[in-house]
Amino acid sequence: MIKKVVKIKKLYDNDLILDDLKYWLSKSPEERVATVDYLRRQHHGGTTRLQRVVRVVQRT
Repeated sequence: MIKKVVKIKKLYDNDLILDDLKYWLSKSPEERVATVDYLRRQHHGGTTRLQRVVRVVQRT
């Protein structure tokens, strides 16, 4: 039988933040930029550039 294991941790646990920081500092700048680009593409779609948005407001 498989037992489920759940670990509950605080969202802003300082140890977790330091672990994340150590992890990302261990990566090369190229890997970090590639990861940010990957996350951007997931959020904004597969476009190579960010969409430009212009809104014109007429003053009366």
